[in-house]
Amino acid sequence: MKKVSTLEASIVLVIMLSIMGIGVIKFGLSPQTPVLLVLGLITIWAKIRGFEWEDVNTGIKNGIETGIIPIFIFILVGALISVWIAAGIIPTLMVVGFKLISASWFVPSVFVVCALVGTSVGSAFTVMSTVGIAFFGMGVTMGINPALVAGAIISGAIFGDKCSPLSESTNLSAAVVDADLFDHIKNLMWSTVPAFVGALILFGIFGAGEAQSVDMSKINQTVTVLEQHFNVNFWVVIPIALMFICAWMRIPAVPTLFMNIGVSVIFVFISTPKITLSQIAAIIESGFVSKTGNASVDQLLTRGGIASMMGTVSLIVVTLSLGGILVHLGLIERVMEPVARRLNSDGKLIFAVICSAIGVNIFIGEQFLSVILPGKAFKPTFEKVGLANVALSRALEDGGTVINYLVPWGVAGTFAANTFHVATLNYLPFVFFSLLSPVFSIISGFTGIGIKHVNSKNQ
Repeated sequence: MKKVSTLEASIVLVIMLSIMGIGVIKFGLSPQTPVLLVLGLITIWAKIRGFEWEDVNTGIKNGIETGIIPIFIFILVGALISVWIAAGIIPTLMVVGFKLISASWFVPSVFVVCALVGTSVGSAFTVMSTVGIAFFGMGVTMGINPALVAGAIISGAIFGDKCSPLSESTNLSAAVVDADLFDHIKNLMWSTVPAFVGALILFGIFGAGEAQSVDMSKINQTVTVLEQHFNVNFWVVIPIALMFICAWMRIPAVPTLFMNIGVSVIFVFISTPKITLSQIAAIIESGFVSKTGNASVDQLLTRGGIASMMGTVSLIVVTLSLGGILVHLGLIERVMEPVARRLNSDGKLIFAVICSAIGVNIFIGEQFLSVILPGKAFKPTFEKVGLANVALSRALEDGGTVINYLVPWGVAGTFAANTFHVATLNYLPFVFFSLLSPVFSIISGFTGIGIKHVNSKNQ
């Protein structure tokens, strides 16, 4: 297969970024259209450069193959959202939250709770689409800036996803560099804990000002509406407890979601005996439709279903296809390899890995590829200078996993924006955990604090 020069590969990637950035940011297009346009242009370029059609097809197939499980999880999450609302789980969480969470500390408490749940469940998407929706509804009803509430929820969910042994991204980061999973998680704490503390302080500062505008009458009205139209009771915590049990038993995400959907459907039948099987199927397929008569509650709780995830699934497919082509044609490798060869100090290496992971997130918009591509490119250099594999895996998490939520055309960014109906660029300034994680990771690299070398203890 033909090889491309570093200069040509760089030019192609810059043009790609420009097209996607202009399409999404300037013209407000959905991410799928600019990515498809780039896919078409890359295909034309490949043929002009002498590549075979089979090279393009192979790249697409290889790219999509890496996302089969995440795509299936998206479908299950869509079904889970709808049955959780129908069973009264999300409405109950909202009611309990309204009654227990202090309004003055609402934003930081949401961040902490989402972080704890995320660590147990191992999926940021699941946290955002379940308890996250409940907290978001509470915050909006309180009159708090929706972008700030979304930022707190997303930050907590990312923290949990990043630290959980059940997380696909965490397992991937360790696997790509051949690091032990629990050594990887332990080493993550050097940047993750400072980022968590910094985010908590910032949420406390920003949330304190927002809490002054709380309207308790709206809260009480919302609680009344929820209690009148949904099955609000203690027993709906069973599906939530099931998630924690599955996490404790280290059951993967797919069977965990299947079991939770099944239990939730049973609760729907119990709370609504007259509901038919076809109605349950319609809720799972098309989503739950709230008909309380309260506009704000109906807007919040009319959501979910497999159909609601198809837009995100299509984005995953096209972005993975693009990433697969770029890898198979050698464009990413040509750009990254020269950079990796010229860096031989700890700080510069870690800085380069983080910048590369961020760059892949921006160029491709896919979280997993932002870990895989820099991981493969930089691993030989890390071994050459004696840096441990966990040093690389942590940098991949801090520049790859957490940043995808801040990219408007990124898979995670699109999911979060669609879940809360808040534009990515609006909530971006408030996702403090994602913004601080790479900063503390870079500081760690240049100071040597928490940097592990082969055959040595943490420095």
